[in-house]
Amino acid sequence: MAALPFTATASDSASISSGETSTKKSSSQSDWTLNDQGCYIKIAEGKGRGVYASRVIQPQTVIEVSPVLLFSESEYEDHGRHTILDHYTFKWRDGRMALALGLGSLFNHSTHPNVTYTLDRAHECIKYASVRTINPDEELCIFYGHKLWFDPVGIAETLEPQLSLDQHDQPAFFDILAIDDEGDDTELLGPDDPNDILESDSLPFIWKKLQVDEEEENMDDIRTMQAWVVDIPDSKHIATMLNWLKRSGLESDTLAHLKRIRKKDCTSTLLLSVSSSAPLLPTNVDIGDPYQVLVPCNPALTQTSLVLKNTLWPTVYAPRRKWEPEKWSIAKVRWARDAISHILRESNQITSDELPVIAHVPRPFEDEAQLPRSFTAKDTRISTAHPLHHAAMNVIREIADFRASTSSSDIAADSLMSASPPEDSLETSCTSSNGTNYLLTGLTLFITHEPCIMCSMALLHSRVKEVFYIIPMPQTGGCGGSACLPALRGVNHRYSIAHWRPTELGAAPAHLDEKIDA
Repeated sequence: MAALPFTATASDSASISSGETSTKKSSSQSDWTLNDQGCYIKIAEGKGRGVYASRVIQPQTVIEVSPVLLFSESEYEDHGRHTILDHYTFKWRDGRMALALGLGSLFNHSTHPNVTYTLDRAHECIKYASVRTINPDEELCIFYGHKLWFDPVGIAETLEPQLSLDQHDQPAFFDILAIDDEGDDTELLGPDDPNDILESDSLPFIWKKLQVDEEEENMDDIRTMQAWVVDIPDSKHIATMLNWLKRSGLESDTLAHLKRIRKKDCTSTLLLSVSSSAPLLPTNVDIGDPYQVLVPCNPALTQTSLVLKNTLWPTVYAPRRKWEPEKWSIAKVRWARDAISHILRESNQITSDELPVIAHVPRPFEDEAQLPRSFTAKDTRISTAHPLHHAAMNVIREIADFRASTSSSDIAADSLMSASPPEDSLETSCTSSNGTNYLLTGLTLFITHEPCIMCSMALLHSRVKEVFYIIPMPQTGGCGGSACLPALRGVNHRYSIAHWRPTELGAAPAHLDEKIDA
């Protein structure tokens, strides 16, 4: 990654003019503020110049818009990189290098930044915005990335957030994480490309390691899911269908561990998707109708597992270290942060006697077609006087009701097209009602509290992909608290579990404690 804004050294400090040095006066002296958001410059020990707030800055506030000077790739290679500019420039997305004017080149680095930025190519500027509440006299820092060319000096101080008068009854933890779901069309990106992969230490959550043998070397242990396939009688149509599949939007990471074509006897079968309804196929190709088969949920980790899984569907052989979580990109972390912020907002809005437990299943990051909308449910045990109406159970029920109604609507529409419904439609109806299509396959659950043992088992039976929780429940939790259900030997599905890092939440949520049963 190319150079990003430089953390100023002692040599940089020595070059500051007397006018700049005078900004070390108290931030309360508004004469020294440099923009509409009350930012000012002062010297930070060991770091040189830095940008500071003179007053409270609310989350998602645009702090600075810095025009940039752009250098061509050759100009920078031949001249710019040999000067001090090499420590201050940003890599523009077309290969040019950008020098931010205004305050843009003075934001220092922090591993826990309170400011993010986006490169605006259309207007040739960089926009900086707050990611949480920033307090008076707090330094504004961005994240330079993992490949630093200097030794960082400390981190930005974490201060207790100040609340505005109209936020007096809003908990501090909520204020820190506030993110507007209905924000503008310009996504606030991190310091790197959204597709950049983050190291595990940089993730805002901690994966729980399932201490279990994951080899699946017995046929009964192999985890499976329903997938749509179609037979291609004439092999000359295989290339045509593969090209169509790439353009169809059906491809997803859920099936990345499986081969697309299975050849058996004289027939080739194409793997399509794991969608809840049959995909629409091109009509100008001589192929069969789509149907469902069981396929492995994971790649083969051993040769024995490979042989067994290949009897179901040709599977990728991918031996790996025991318990190795998937890689997460910057963009996917943003997706998870939005979900966590959502459940905190929803929990904060509970004013009744209901328990403040919120469960949320967003549209999948990799394949939004799997779920056409997101679902959120709260705990309703008190209002309904029903002991089973936990938040996790309620959100599963909502998804089930939605899919049942959608499936019924599809069948009703089909029946209007003919005097009697086709036999395969009736079969699909029976299959869905009998639960063959697992409700949460490939989906992620975000929940304020670790699910209890009952909810953890329901999530297991629903084939959820992963569960993220904020508050651990050591007495009742089924994801590592009192037990860890997906790690038990003999269960027919395993899902990943992650605990959101407490340091990502700021102050501890006062009304979210461990004394309730989630």
